Amino acid sequence: MSAEQRKKIIILMINMFIAIGSFGIIIPILPAYLASINQGGTAAGLMIAIFAGAQLIFSPIAGKWTDLYGRRKMIIYGLVGLTLSMFIFYAVNSILLLYASRIIGGIGAALLIPAIFAYVADITTFDQRAKGNSLVSAAMSLGIVIGPGIGGFLADFGLKFPFLISALVSLSAVVFSIFVLKESETAQASVAPESNDSMVRKIALSVKMPYFIPLIITLVMSFGLMAYESVIGLYLDNQFDSSPKDIAVMVTATGIVSVIVQLFVVDRIVRRFGEVNVLNIFICVAAIGFLLSLFASSYLTFFLISLIIFLSTSILRPVLNTLISKMAGNEQGFAMGMNNAYMSIGNVLGPTLAGLMYDIHITYPFMLGLFLLVITLLITMAWNKRSHHAKALS
Repeated sequence: MSAEQRKKIIILMINMFIAIGSFGIIIPILPAYLASINQGGTAAGLMIAIFAGAQLIFSPIAGKWTDLYGRRKMIIYGLVGLTLSMFIFYAVNSILLLYASRIIGGIGAALLIPAIFAYVADITTFDQRAKGNSLVSAAMSLGIVIGPGIGGFLADFGLKFPFLISALVSLSAVVFSIFVLKESETAQASVAPESNDSMVRKIALSVKMPYFIPLIITLVMSFGLMAYESVIGLYLDNQFDSSPKDIAVMVTATGIVSVIVQLFVVDRIVRRFGEVNVLNIFICVAAIGFLLSLFASSYLTFFLISLIIFLSTSILRPVLNTLISKMAGNEQGFAMGMNNAYMSIGNVLGPTLAGLMYDIHITYPFMLGLFLLVITLLITMAWNKRSHHAKALS
């Protein structure tokens, strides 16, 4: 990459780090906080599902706006939504208002995430795309690393204090973007065909796109992974009597692994094995991790197994983003918006069902995740086989 490309990528990474770090602060506190307002697994699942539902509804619209109005505006507006969500989360205790704050945050994320990845596509060449996406993904992971560590420490000053710090940190991302972030010079002014159609119509249109199967893989994988992630804090608290600091340590350690992998591993293994082969390998690894988690008998054992699962996730997400981006051509905003929409469908259904299942039996969400990852692996292998067959015939 040139010096100018690296500068822009670094600005995006800082931006993403601050935004995700502000949310990461609340992760280790959430189980104890929900317990303090007499809420359990269902509420924990809905917190994530409502956020993802708002993303689902607004992602296709956000993808269109990203192409129409530019990446920079959507990034700033998205950060404003996340910041407002955090301030509401700090200010109220009503579960309904907390859900409302998650809707606002989901809208913000729908505006932010497609715009950032479309920006990366604007400033990188085809061969640089995997590296650019992995660097931004590493910044996300680093935010998750730093955020929970800070949150676990701040919990000593009160359960709500980390929420205030989270809101202030997110506000700093808004200010940073306004003054530092410039529009990508190669941003496309055009939009995808029939871009004025409804969200349902856009999803129907995506069936005809060459990247439809990767979108389905994104959906199914997100369903299984979010079923796991949405209840992991509650599981640690219930099964091993873990404190907010214990949860923070685990999330921080898994985040460090993600950062290292995304900075130094993803680009190399994609160049060597190709996106589809990498998907097959690490979906299988993640499924094995889910299977082993059912037999974890201690916090340390569960910790080590989670490292395997999060390592796989840290590879799968940027690889899927890269694969879709490469197949999207000039419709980067639309493609990233649809990617976010399909991911959000999984993020809505996974946590909702996992929260309900957790309240029945605490291991059921992990069984659900294992089942969905096996389905994902079968879809990926079938698609890979069909692609090779089509190439052989051409």
